[in-house]
Amino acid sequence: MPTPATPSTPEELFAHSPDGLAIHDAFARLVADVTGDDVQVRTTKTQVAFRRRRGFAFVWPPWVGVRDHVDAPAVVSFSLGRELASPRVRQVAHPSSRVWVHHVEVHDPAELDDELAGWVREAYDAAG
Repeated sequence: MPTPATPSTPEELFAHSPDGLAIHDAFARLVADVTGDDVQVRTTKTQVAFRRRRGFAFVWPPWVGVRDHVDAPAVVSFSLGRELASPRVRQVAHPSSRVWVHHVEVHDPAELDDELAGWVREAYDAAG
């Protein structure tokens, strides 16, 4: 699905997916609940990034960056200093020697549970 060339808001990024926007909204609330008020939020062409000194959590529509088929309306990602073994994690990227970025497909806001909140909190703490 096409996205606007330069979205500046989550609403523009998820313009073609109301379900994806609902997941974004729920994820933004989860991030706020587990982190505090020192988080910056930036919308880019491909994602909404939650940052401290560096990005630690992200939510994005899968049609902008996944080569494999994804049927979820949104993907959430978080950066940890370790590789996490969980059946919920669809893919793990290892962009540097100290960072593993975990991608979780989300079909419904109810999937944003305590387990995921714990991973986001760990990512937030590491982004210090």
